[in-house]
Amino acid sequence: MNLIKELTTLVDDNVISQETAERIQEYYNSKKQSSTNRIYTIFALLGALLVGLGIILIIAHNWDHLTKNIKTVIAFLPLILAQALCLFTLIRKNDNSVWRESTAVLLVFAIGACISLISQIYNIPGNLSSFLFTWALLVLPIIYLMRSSVTSLLYHIGIVAYAGSTCYWGTPNQEDYYYWLLLAGALPYYGMLLKNKPQSNFTSFHNWIIPLSVITSLGTVVISHDSVIYIAYFSLFAVLLVIGNLNIFEQLKPINNSYRILGSLGTVILLLPLSFEWYWKELQREVFSASQFFTSPEFIVAILLTVIAGIYTIKQIQNKKIQPHQFVFALFILTYILGMYSYASIVIINLIVFGLGLMIVWEGAKQNHLGILNYGMLILIALVACRFFDTSISFIIRGALFMIVGIGFFSANIWILKKRRNNE
Repeated sequence: MNLIKELTTLVDDNVISQETAERIQEYYNSKKQSSTNRIYTIFALLGALLVGLGIILIIAHNWDHLTKNIKTVIAFLPLILAQALCLFTLIRKNDNSVWRESTAVLLVFAIGACISLISQIYNIPGNLSSFLFTWALLVLPIIYLMRSSVTSLLYHIGIVAYAGSTCYWGTPNQEDYYYWLLLAGALPYYGMLLKNKPQSNFTSFHNWIIPLSVITSLGTVVISHDSVIYIAYFSLFAVLLVIGNLNIFEQLKPINNSYRILGSLGTVILLLPLSFEWYWKELQREVFSASQFFTSPEFIVAILLTVIAGIYTIKQIQNKKIQPHQFVFALFILTYILGMYSYASIVIINLIVFGLGLMIVWEGAKQNHLGILNYGMLILIALVACRFFDTSISFIIRGALFMIVGIGFFSANIWILKKRRNNE
């Protein structure tokens, strides 16, 4: 359909005014320009990456035949060229997002290449953690200087890799808090994106990357009291649900509200393994020293997140913006205390999951929303599946549970579809 022709026809037929037609045309022109800029940005980024990889391959092929001085020049040459391009962009192309993003990404990889090459040339000792930490520190200013969202995303991926290399697959039981300082350094840029471009694709990517980064790295505070970190995680998921209920995220489509999705899924996924007895057996065997326990980083983080979750959950209850998942963190704390002395906590966890599934099913039925209803049914199915592997329950009971949930699953969907047809 030719937009200009259609608008002319509508104006001639007095359906819309000339002023309205011009505004419609300006709106679609701005949309077209935005789409074009996105395409240019993607191709520019791919071009920058391919050029960088090509240079690396050419140099790598001839590396052993080069002298140390030539190697040093080659190590710094991409860095100098990338910095020159960034300077040119800031002076002449400052309003062009394609130039800013592509040159910033080129500089990010030039920094990483320079660090690794100089370390290799001069045999400077180090490990993956120190390399990633140094790289992240040097990349952080580029985010703000070039106003580059791609650089910000790469930075967040890099600091997660740093946290993992330091605390997960590095030295066992080694805590490291530099990740949190690195994360805090990049959060103001995320705040600017939320304020200025809440609907952009880059902001959506940040909405997923940042909470996933925090969820992945929260375990870095664990030293000796592994069981306490579960309290911290449940409180963290409650905090994510609170953030997901804020006005800026409520305006998004449900599938784009990453905080609400991750808070909900994280709560359910964490509850399901706790419905088995292994965790509670280990909890009762764990020896607690009061002085060490109350000063441990796991306990401090758990208390901090619990207080934050509690305060904002109370506020959202007053504003009637509460979800069933948000109470789980408080229920788990009580269950955790009980679990130190009794296996009744296993039953309570199963009841929490069951109740959560039923409430979500009810919410889906009330809203006439098949997605929410089926999500609640999937929680119930997952609980039944967990009990299928529970050897203390007979096969007859397990089979009956599957049949009941299956019948409920189909019945609920048929009921919703019939309700929709009647409304139509």
